Amino acid sequence: DSGKSTTTGHLIYKCGGVDKDTLQKYEKEAAELGRSSFKYAWVLDKLKSERERGITIDIGLGNFETNKHKISVIDAPGHRDFIKNMITGTSQADCAILVVDSTTGEFEKGISKDGQTREHAMLAFTLGVKQLIVACNKMDQEDWSEARFSKITEELSTFLKKVGYNPKSVPFVPISGFQGDNVFEQSENMPWYKGWQRETKAGVSNGVTLLDAIDSVVPPTRLQDKPLRLPLQDVYKIGGIGTVPVGRVETGVIKPGMNVTFSPSNITSEVKTVEMHHEQLTEGKPGDIVGFNLADVSTKGIGRGQVCSDSTNDPAKETVSFNAQVIVLNHPGEIAAGYSPIVDCHTAHVACKFQELLEKLDRRTGKKIEDSPQSIKTGDVAIIKMVPTKPFCVESFAEYPPLGRFAIRDMR
Repeated sequence: DSGKSTTTGHLIYKCGGVDKDTLQKYEKEAAELGRSSFKYAWVLDKLKSERERGITIDIGLGNFETNKHKISVIDAPGHRDFIKNMITGTSQADCAILVVDSTTGEFEKGISKDGQTREHAMLAFTLGVKQLIVACNKMDQEDWSEARFSKITEELSTFLKKVGYNPKSVPFVPISGFQGDNVFEQSENMPWYKGWQRETKAGVSNGVTLLDAIDSVVPPTRLQDKPLRLPLQDVYKIGGIGTVPVGRVETGVIKPGMNVTFSPSNITSEVKTVEMHHEQLTEGKPGDIVGFNLADVSTKGIGRGQVCSDSTNDPAKETVSFNAQVIVLNHPGEIAAGYSPIVDCHTAHVACKFQELLEKLDRRTGKKIEDSPQSIKTGDVAIIKMVPTKPFCVESFAEYPPLGRFAIRDMR
């Protein structure tokens, strides 16, 4: 409830992703339901429900353009029960915008030991989203207070540093997502705010608004020269067209005419067409969220969590066991061999058994400090032999980074 959907909806509207008539329609609908403050959030929710009715095959719920980038928004829901979706959504993002509720009590709750702000920042970092922007929302409800913004910036900087981010590389922007202050134009309500600064290897960048911060995102180098790996987010059955899997190209390219294999189900098929944002493509490249039409194949055995690869170029295979470096971020007890939590890797969620704890490492240096430890606890880093309990496809981090990192959740 920190205002993610409202802020995002407002951005999409302002950047031309939704036209005025549509917004007025949403405004009227929201008002009729007595929820007029929801008009921007409606933009996203509407897009979602339309997607559920099968009208659109875009996963990027909102698409908008800035002066520098074409942006696809994955609105990762904040509520607890959505953590699983957040893990799959986030693992496909280049930059995360952490929207925090600046109001007294709410910010403190979010950053507490079990708070969501904390959980989201940790997940984003663990899943490899290296760029972060912090939007301190609802500043209107804190009387646009400079002191409040400073306090939040200070506390979050300390916390983000612990998670692994360099606070100097994170723009902090005080905003009102609903009123639009500092979202795309400088706020007149916060004359004390002189803008954000971000220091990265590429140099220093400055700006004022959230949109400026989004423009300062550096697109990561894409893994185009490697063989194709495309984890599926969804599969649609479309009348008259057939089976259309959707997902983000992580490495390599996907082209019409290509023979592809889905792993671990081991189904092969030919790609007829590839499209993104309703446009036919000659090829889908890393970073593109595409839908592709398959010749003559039923949806059986092809679903979320399967990995699509080129049948003729190092196709992906089922993983029988793998060794992984695991960091225990937060766990109440000791973890020993035999533990079987849910592993979230790319878009798949599969229970994996900790077959054997091979070695314990020093968290800072990565050097080995113990062979075959009996157990590990919060703060420990270990190399663990893991065995999936059902068919699963992962890759080595060295070869295919996006398919070689994962998060572990305990269902209890």
